[in-house]
Amino acid sequence: MYVKNLDREYKEVDKGVRRKVLAYSDNIMNVELKFEKGAVGVMHSHPHEQIGYIIEGSLKYMEEGSDDVVLSAGDTYIVAPNVMHGIECLTEVKLLDIFTPMRKDFI
Repeated sequence: MYVKNLDREYKEVDKGVRRKVLAYSDNIMNVELKFEKGAVGVMHSHPHEQIGYIIEGSLKYMEEGSDDVVLSAGDTYIVAPNVMHGIECLTEVKLLDIFTPMRKDFI
């Protein structure tokens, strides 16, 4: 299986936040997101394990029980299931999130 990025479309999911669901199966999913400068990924949790990779830009990553940290292009974060987390975008940001299992709420 393969997915061509250009065949997928972004959907606006919040103010200044657009999401493009790429490839997925029942066990795993990858999603590309674009954030405008100043956009916020509000603190939330979900039962999925998540890895995020910052493709472009810089953001403040916040996670329950940890100090906030500034992450930039090339950096990665890992979120355990059911842990509160969020971001604040210091610049325009493009990132790739990978979830296991896949997020049915994104389909």
